[in-house]
Amino acid sequence: MVTTDSTDWKSDLRQRGYRLTPQRQLVLEAVDALEHATPDAILVEVRKTASGVNISTVYRTLELLEELGLVSHAHLGHGAPTYHLADRHHHLHLVCRDCEKVIEADVEVAAEFTGKLRATFGFETDMKHFAIFGRCEDCSNRPAPGEDVSAGS
Repeated sequence: MVTTDSTDWKSDLRQRGYRLTPQRQLVLEAVDALEHATPDAILVEVRKTASGVNISTVYRTLELLEELGLVSHAHLGHGAPTYHLADRHHHLHLVCRDCEKVIEADVEVAAEFTGKLRATFGFETDMKHFAIFGRCEDCSNRPAPGEDVSAGS
Protein backbone atom coordinates (compact mmCIF):
# COMPACT_ATOMS: atom_id res chain seq x y z
CA MET A 1 0.00 0.00 0.00
CA VAL A 2 1.23 3.48 -0.88
CA THR A 3 0.32 6.01 1.76
CA THR A 4 -0.26 9.56 0.61
CA ASP A 5 0.18 12.36 3.11
CA SER A 6 -3.04 14.32 3.62
CA THR A 7 -1.07 17.55 3.12
CA ASP A 8 -0.52 16.43 -0.50
CA TRP A 9 -4.28 15.98 -0.84
CA LYS A 10 -4.81 19.45 0.63
CA SER A 11 -2.42 21.08 -1.82
CA ASP A 12 -3.79 19.05 -4.77
CA LEU A 13 -7.33 20.12 -3.96
CA ARG A 14 -6.39 23.72 -3.18
CA GLN A 15 -4.56 24.06 -6.52
CA ARG A 16 -7.79 23.04 -8.24
CA GLY A 17 -9.92 25.49 -6.25
CA TYR A 18 -11.29 23.02 -3.70
CA ARG A 19 -10.60 22.44 -0.04
CA LEU A 20 -10.04 19.20 1.83
CA THR A 21 -13.30 18.83 3.74
CA PRO A 22 -13.54 16.24 6.50
CA GLN A 23 -15.70 14.03 4.24
CA ARG A 24 -13.21 14.24 1.36
CA GLN A 25 -10.34 13.41 3.69
CA LEU A 26 -12.21 10.42 5.16
CA VAL A 27 -13.06 9.09 1.69
CA LEU A 28 -9.45 9.52 0.51
CA GLU A 29 -8.15 7.80 3.64
CA ALA A 30 -10.62 4.92 3.15
CA VAL A 31 -9.62 4.50 -0.51
CA ASP A 32 -5.96 4.53 0.52
CA ALA A 33 -6.46 1.99 3.32
CA LEU A 34 -8.73 -0.38 1.38
CA GLU A 35 -6.92 -0.12 -1.98
CA HIS A 36 -9.52 -1.70 -4.33
CA ALA A 37 -12.83 -0.89 -2.65
CA THR A 38 -16.42 -0.43 -3.72
CA PRO A 39 -18.35 2.66 -2.64
CA ASP A 40 -20.22 0.50 -0.09
CA ALA A 41 -16.95 -0.72 1.47
CA ILE A 42 -15.67 2.87 1.51
CA LEU A 43 -18.86 3.95 3.29
CA VAL A 44 -18.38 1.27 5.96
CA GLU A 45 -14.79 2.47 6.51
CA VAL A 46 -15.81 6.16 6.62
CA ARG A 47 -18.62 5.43 9.08
CA LYS A 48 -16.08 4.06 11.56
CA THR A 49 -15.12 7.72 12.08
CA ALA A 50 -18.18 9.67 10.89
CA SER A 51 -21.41 7.72 11.37
CA GLY A 52 -23.54 10.45 9.74
CA VAL A 53 -22.02 10.13 6.26
CA ASN A 54 -24.38 8.56 3.69
CA ILE A 55 -23.77 6.67 0.46
CA SER A 56 -24.71 9.63 -1.77
CA THR A 57 -21.95 11.69 -0.10
CA VAL A 58 -19.46 8.90 -0.83
CA TYR A 59 -20.54 8.69 -4.50
CA ARG A 60 -20.41 12.49 -4.98
CA THR A 61 -17.02 12.66 -3.29
CA LEU A 62 -15.60 9.79 -5.36
CA GLU A 63 -16.90 11.42 -8.55
CA LEU A 64 -15.23 14.74 -7.67
CA LEU A 65 -11.98 13.09 -6.57
CA GLU A 66 -11.86 11.14 -9.82
CA GLU A 67 -12.49 14.29 -11.88
CA LEU A 68 -9.60 15.90 -9.99
CA GLY A 69 -7.33 12.95 -10.72
CA LEU A 70 -6.92 11.85 -7.09
CA VAL A 71 -8.72 8.50 -7.38
CA SER A 72 -9.34 6.11 -10.22
CA HIS A 73 -11.82 3.29 -10.66
CA ALA A 74 -11.84 -0.09 -12.33
CA HIS A 75 -14.56 -2.63 -13.01
CA LEU A 76 -13.47 -5.89 -11.44
CA GLY A 77 -16.63 -7.84 -12.17
CA HIS A 78 -20.34 -7.37 -11.97
CA GLY A 79 -21.60 -4.64 -9.71
CA ALA A 80 -20.05 -1.45 -8.48
CA PRO A 81 -16.61 -0.29 -9.61
CA THR A 82 -13.70 -0.36 -7.20
CA TYR A 83 -11.60 2.68 -6.39
CA HIS A 84 -7.91 3.18 -5.66
CA LEU A 85 -5.60 6.18 -5.40
CA ALA A 86 -4.71 7.55 -8.82
CA ASP A 87 -1.13 8.47 -7.91
CA ARG A 88 -0.21 4.82 -7.94
CA HIS A 89 1.22 3.45 -11.19
CA HIS A 90 -1.22 2.42 -13.90
CA HIS A 91 -1.82 -1.28 -13.62
CA LEU A 92 -3.92 -4.16 -14.82
CA HIS A 93 -6.14 -5.99 -12.40
CA LEU A 94 -5.87 -9.78 -12.38
CA VAL A 95 -8.97 -11.05 -10.59
CA CYS A 96 -9.21 -14.60 -9.27
CA ARG A 97 -12.67 -16.04 -9.90
CA ASP A 98 -12.28 -18.48 -6.99
CA CYS A 99 -10.88 -16.47 -4.05
CA GLU A 100 -11.56 -12.99 -5.56
CA LYS A 101 -7.99 -11.85 -4.84
CA VAL A 102 -6.93 -8.86 -6.97
CA ILE A 103 -3.35 -8.87 -8.24
CA GLU A 104 -1.87 -5.68 -9.70
CA ALA A 105 0.30 -6.16 -12.79
CA ASP A 106 2.26 -3.46 -14.58
CA VAL A 107 0.58 -2.42 -17.85
CA GLU A 108 3.81 -3.25 -19.69
CA VAL A 109 2.84 -6.92 -19.31
CA ALA A 110 0.19 -6.25 -21.97
CA ALA A 111 2.31 -4.02 -24.25
CA GLU A 112 2.48 -6.55 -27.08
CA PHE A 113 -1.29 -7.11 -26.94
CA THR A 114 -2.15 -3.39 -26.84
CA GLY A 115 0.35 -2.76 -29.65
CA LYS A 116 -1.45 -5.32 -31.83
CA LEU A 117 -4.82 -3.69 -31.07
CA ARG A 118 -3.39 -0.31 -32.07
CA ALA A 119 -1.76 -1.63 -35.26
CA THR A 120 -4.70 -3.78 -36.38
CA PHE A 121 -7.69 -1.67 -35.34
CA GLY A 122 -6.26 1.77 -34.53
CA PHE A 123 -7.64 1.14 -31.05
CA GLU A 124 -6.10 2.91 -28.05
CA THR A 125 -6.68 0.94 -24.85
CA ASP A 126 -7.45 2.35 -21.41
CA MET A 127 -5.57 -0.23 -19.38
CA LYS A 128 -6.19 1.36 -15.98
CA HIS A 129 -9.82 0.22 -16.16
CA PHE A 130 -8.90 -3.24 -17.38
CA ALA A 131 -9.46 -6.48 -15.48
CA ILE A 132 -8.50 -9.99 -16.53
CA PHE A 133 -10.36 -12.85 -14.86
CA GLY A 134 -8.95 -16.28 -14.17
CA ARG A 135 -7.45 -18.23 -11.29
CA CYS A 136 -4.54 -17.07 -9.12
CA GLU A 137 -1.53 -19.30 -8.56
CA ASP A 138 -2.81 -20.62 -5.21
CA CYS A 139 -6.23 -21.51 -6.61
CA SER A 140 -4.71 -22.99 -9.79
CA ASN A 141 -2.77 -25.42 -7.63
CA ARG A 142 -6.03 -26.67 -6.08
CA PRO A 143 -8.87 -28.43 -7.92
CA ALA A 144 -11.50 -26.04 -9.25
CA PRO A 145 -14.79 -26.02 -7.32
CA GLY A 146 -16.81 -29.02 -8.51
CA GLU A 147 -13.81 -30.55 -10.29
CA ASP A 148 -13.54 -34.32 -9.83
CA VAL A 149 -10.00 -34.96 -8.59
CA SER A 150 -10.29 -38.71 -9.25
CA ALA A 151 -11.24 -38.24 -12.93
CA GLY A 152 -7.60 -38.44 -14.07
CA SER A 153 -6.95 -41.77 -12.28
